[in-house]
Amino acid sequence: MKAYIDVTLKESILDPQGAAVKEGLIKLGYDVEGVRIGKHIEVELMDMEINEAEKLIREMCEKLLINPVIETYTFRLEV
Repeated sequence: MKAYIDVTLKESILDPQGAAVKEGLIKLGYDVEGVRIGKHIEVELMDMEINEAEKLIREMCEKLLINPVIETYTFRLEV
């Protein structure tokens, strides 16, 4: 089983990297209203029940993978 985790800054947090990419895209002629930069994490899990895997991924995110003060996350599991 594999977990795909996407981490982004909370909307209330400034994203200087996203702002720089936005400016770069505009300079290239793209009509862009906003860019937010995040990170993507893939975790390969041992075989287990879906409920157990979801609980484990939430625990990993909250203990290590994200900074809950400034970041938020979503994930999906693929069996």
